[in-house]
Amino acid sequence: MISQKTIDKIFSTIRVEEIIGEYVQLKRAGSNFKGLSPFHEEKTPSFVVSPSKQIWKDFSSGKGGTAITFLMEIEGFTYPEALRHAAKKYGIEIEEDQVEYSEEQKKAQSEREILYKIHEVANTFFQENLWETEEGKTIALSYFKERELHDDIIKKFQLGYSPEKKNAFTEYALAKGYEKEILEKSGISIFPENSPSGIDRFRERVIFPIHSFSGRVLGFGARILKSNVKTAKYLNSPETEIYHKSNVLYGLNQSKQAISRENLCLLVEGYMDVISLHQSGIENVVASSGTALTTEQIKLIKRLTENVTILFDGDAAGIKASFRSIDMLLSEGMNIRVVLFPDGDDPDSFARKNPRDFVEDFIKNQAKDFIDFKAEILLKEANNDPIKKAEAIRDIVKSIGFVSNALKQEVYLKQVSTQFGLSEQSLFNELGVQKQVVQQQKPAEKREANVVKLEKVQEFTETINPLLVLEEKLVELMLKFGQFKLFRKTPDNENYETTVIEEIINHLEEDQYQPISPLNQRIIEEIKAGIRQNELRSSDFFKTFMDEEVVTKTADALINAHETSNWEKHNIYFSKEEELVDKIVKDVIIRHKREFVVKIINDLKHQISEENSAETYLKIINLTKLKNKIDENLFRIL
Repeated sequence: MISQKTIDKIFSTIRVEEIIGEYVQLKRAGSNFKGLSPFHEEKTPSFVVSPSKQIWKDFSSGKGGTAITFLMEIEGFTYPEALRHAAKKYGIEIEEDQVEYSEEQKKAQSEREILYKIHEVANTFFQENLWETEEGKTIALSYFKERELHDDIIKKFQLGYSPEKKNAFTEYALAKGYEKEILEKSGISIFPENSPSGIDRFRERVIFPIHSFSGRVLGFGARILKSNVKTAKYLNSPETEIYHKSNVLYGLNQSKQAISRENLCLLVEGYMDVISLHQSGIENVVASSGTALTTEQIKLIKRLTENVTILFDGDAAGIKASFRSIDMLLSEGMNIRVVLFPDGDDPDSFARKNPRDFVEDFIKNQAKDFIDFKAEILLKEANNDPIKKAEAIRDIVKSIGFVSNALKQEVYLKQVSTQFGLSEQSLFNELGVQKQVVQQQKPAEKREANVVKLEKVQEFTETINPLLVLEEKLVELMLKFGQFKLFRKTPDNENYETTVIEEIINHLEEDQYQPISPLNQRIIEEIKAGIRQNELRSSDFFKTFMDEEVVTKTADALINAHETSNWEKHNIYFSKEEELVDKIVKDVIIRHKREFVVKIINDLKHQISEENSAETYLKIINLTKLKNKIDENLFRIL
């Protein structure tokens, strides 16, 4: 178990804006950062990161918390896994408290975690075979050297080698205690009937590990080096619980910072394209790994940038296949440019034979927008045939139809109008036709989703409980301003000093109030436990709490909705809550006391209807007097 000392060090070192900035394109907004939610589709940014408070809040999905809870949400990490990931990023050594686990606890490890672990074990095994065995050095390392890869780049991408022996890794993993079932589920090993001892899926191949956004090994790509073997040149891991190829882009883990920094993603096809460009110093590049581009992959890129340049090697089949990718990127709101390399070159070979500046200038100068690109390819095919030319223009307009932004559509149509000497009206008419065609091609359920249905609005009958609202506010004040000093006077007019936490807890205990919300109850009990230990537990304490609901509530308390807008530019200014804490605490406590008295009165009235007790009548009279007195105090405050 990770020691509390290590947890405290992690939280004091990590920066929420740095961790989230690897997943979301953040832009400065006053003292905060803003970006599009990675959890919910939105066009207007409502995702807020506060560096000063080390908290984030996603107003579109309601999620919020610390850098650690963000990692848990985005990566599906457990709390300890998120801590370990953050510690690794910041070079923090993990100290563990010695805990003996029972056999049941050991078996309770999730299968998902064991899958991650076996992939890490395999990754280390393949790398050791590349660098430390004669077979690996002779066959695999020499191949990488032929491809002109340097040692540092081979290590950066954790390239490896699976030896010729048919079950080298399987035998190694079984000896380490991993079960046959998990090896089979990982896809790294196969157990056919005629080979009960197992076979390595990637035997006698060089290995390209495939990483998640955060750097965990999800699967492998493997290339065979022998040319006289009748088998696929490249072999990939099968789909598993942790590896879904449609959700992964090769090289994204190594490239995400450069993509965000350059505000541009270069999209290529193969592993070696990514690796060679990195070696040349161009790091903002990812690969779809030979699979058709998917919406999920585009959304990964969109977290970092809306600008994509697709790099192609000039192969006719590949170029035609790119048209679908262009339409998909356009439909997700991306800005697209395309680069074609000279005949006989691909990004890998071009990067190896030319210096970095030349490659960068080539990509920058040769990049065409998607209209020019499609026009060049399609009109070349059409030659002088007017019918084929019309079809080519129709194809270009169809792509424009995938653009969701109306202003962008108009700009693109004007460009086509000027380029081909056609009237804008005829192009707008054609755009309408193409939109209908695209709509009809969608599955029925997606078509229905786009139809606006008028439904009778259900009458909203749920009543708001004012006592619960005020309870929520009291907890929020303790989380946000718990240690804030308040200066009060005793009934004898003597001055004394207290804190927000102590004043609110005294109020709750004086009234013997039991919280309505179980979540608030948990927080209040923790605060009371802190007071017993002479410790005031407010937001800093609860940020590191191992309870996602509590951490989210802390984020809600620390980041207000109005912080998502820069009101000052409209000459709208809010008073700082810090300046009003004294008044707010007084006000909320007295209002809470009033509503609590009203609740007790109502409960007693219900009791009278059943018992008709004189004692109960007397209680109601006294409580009503108390309520009237509270109302007088409230009137004086206002």
